[in-house]
Amino acid sequence: MRVILSVMAFLAMMLLQASGQDFSVMFYNVENLFDTVDDTTKNDEEFLPGGSRRWTASRYHRKLSAVARAVAVAGEWELPSLAGLCEVENEEVLRDLVYGTILSAGNYGIVHRESPDPRGIDLALLYRRDCFSFVEADAWLPADVDSMPVLTRNILHVKLTAGADTLHIVICHLPSRKGGVLAAADLRERMVRLAGAGIDSIMSASGGRAAVIVMGDFNTAPGEPLMEQFAREAGLVNLSTETAGEGKGSYRYQGTWEMIDQILVSTPMTDSTNVFYALPGTFRVVDAPFLLTTDGTYPGKKPFPTYGGYSYSGGYSDHLPVTVRVSVR
Repeated sequence: MRVILSVMAFLAMMLLQASGQDFSVMFYNVENLFDTVDDTTKNDEEFLPGGSRRWTASRYHRKLSAVARAVAVAGEWELPSLAGLCEVENEEVLRDLVYGTILSAGNYGIVHRESPDPRGIDLALLYRRDCFSFVEADAWLPADVDSMPVLTRNILHVKLTAGADTLHIVICHLPSRKGGVLAAADLRERMVRLAGAGIDSIMSASGGRAAVIVMGDFNTAPGEPLMEQFAREAGLVNLSTETAGEGKGSYRYQGTWEMIDQILVSTPMTDSTNVFYALPGTFRVVDAPFLLTTDGTYPGKKPFPTYGGYSYSGGYSDHLPVTVRVSVR
């Protein structure tokens, strides 16, 4: 009887979710998802079988399985309907991910645009084709400086529809703070202004009613001036702020958790009468035990990475996924 009741409860939950009443959205910095093929146009030499990280086919396929498991656990009862990813090398690794792992059950479509990042790490969106239809996508990059192109990750904008209703996704991966907080600060500001301008165009075209989900690795905390100004000027609500205020984070630096992976939504998505409604209190950091490992330098746990420096550890990523649930009327 317990088995029958459990099955009935599971089927009821799946029916509720299949009806489109709510779905999960996640973002995940997957930490260097490279294949083992040399791309002569990119600096990917360290992630080759003969490179400094000895990146073999077996390690690559283990990494694919690890990323897929992390995506699956983020969705809890179901695979996420939308999964924003960063640090993926190309569309081939995305195909291997969605067709060659447990994610094949999700019937995912792939949206990817090559960026001019010198290492070749890009952004991507996976969307469940049973939930959404793809309309269009474009990549946003700052204007050239003194006739020189800006070599960084682009911003990926994807327009989807669910039935007759439109949802915009904006995915960011701002320049790293390696070398200190001020490193690449100017470029981070330029990228944020670019994202804000793009979102402003989307909102203006919709008469201020557009449903926009912004997600990414911002390499900046929600409470820092750059992110606060971005949210304010773009008319966004940062769903990560409250959780960050509780001392939780998606990335651990020198023993301190930082919420640099964030999800924001346009203000109309905080209105329960809107078609797409970000459910309050559902933002969370996915900290399943298998995604964590003991921090060998500082007390406590940290994300279980693929590498510790140049030492292969066979983990998942040096970031944790973040997720939120969205209701559809």
